Amino acid sequence: MEKPLMISWEDFEKVDIRVGTIVQTEEFPEAKRSAYKLWVDLGPELGIKKSSAQITIVYKREELVGKKVLAVVNFPPRQVGKFMSEILVTGFYRNDTDVVLATVDQDVPNGARLK
Repeated sequence: MEKPLMISWEDFEKVDIRVGTIVQTEEFPEAKRSAYKLWVDLGPELGIKKSSAQITIVYKREELVGKKVLAVVNFPPRQVGKFMSEILVTGFYRNDTDVVLATVDQDVPNGARLK
């Protein structure tokens, strides 16, 4: 197991992680690795942002809409093929290939910031 890199509180505060609801998904056949295109509603302040996610092994597209996820919203946009990913939807590897999304277990408003 990897030893965690120690950071300061100020470093942590720089990472803006918000909760959002997946409102739309599409297949992403042109991605190098199997992925979905996601649209995530991050509330009135941030609106709907796009992300690509390599979660096709664990999730079917139809079960993703309505799921609350945690996303980093202050990375610069990243071009993934012909798709512009605006946020990083977070998750955990349960083995070398399967990613399980980071979610919340209570209802919180879209756009709420992780503290």
